[in-house]
Amino acid sequence: MMLVEENPVSDAVLPVAQLKEHLRLATGFADDADQDGLLLRHLRAAMAAIEARTAKILIERDFTWTLHGWRDPVRQVLPVSPVNAIVHVTQVAQDGVETVTDPAGWYLVANGPRPALVAKGGLLPGVPPHGSVRIGLMAGFGPEWSDLPADLAQASLMLAAHHFDCRHDMGAGHSTVPAAIMALLNPYRVVRLGGRA
Repeated sequence: MMLVEENPVSDAVLPVAQLKEHLRLATGFADDADQDGLLLRHLRAAMAAIEARTAKILIERDFTWTLHGWRDPVRQVLPVSPVNAIVHVTQVAQDGVETVTDPAGWYLVANGPRPALVAKGGLLPGVPPHGSVRIGLMAGFGPEWSDLPADLAQASLMLAAHHFDCRHDMGAGHSTVPAAIMALLNPYRVVRLGGRA
């Protein structure tokens, strides 16, 4: 199973000014924007780390998820949330031939922490022998930074600031997420139970 981000978050959406304020960086000078590239990289790294730990997509964007078999042929739990739309479900044969399935055969159950693709009155589209199925989905809390829950937005700023402050320190302290940030993330972490299907 592989999840691929199709369109990255625009720099314009990221809260560089809020991060500067959080870091208490001086403003009003001619070189105010000199640190912007570095701050953007730290914000992106913080977002990626938070998304990986929580399986929550912060800023809305498109993804493609490829898998080689359904865990459940009636209901496939999706790897991230919140999912706002399933754009397509495409069968990919071993020889690469693609067949877009009829959307009348499945629907999205978006509510709750584990959104799912569910078959309508039967089974999900079959996975071709030695092939795969590709699901296009749109996921995220919204297109703007202001759409994030306040605790995840704060955790993102705090983690970006932590990366910024430790950017020259490659010791053990840099590789761990501070407890205050983990306290903000823990309610969003998905507990995974059970073994392989």
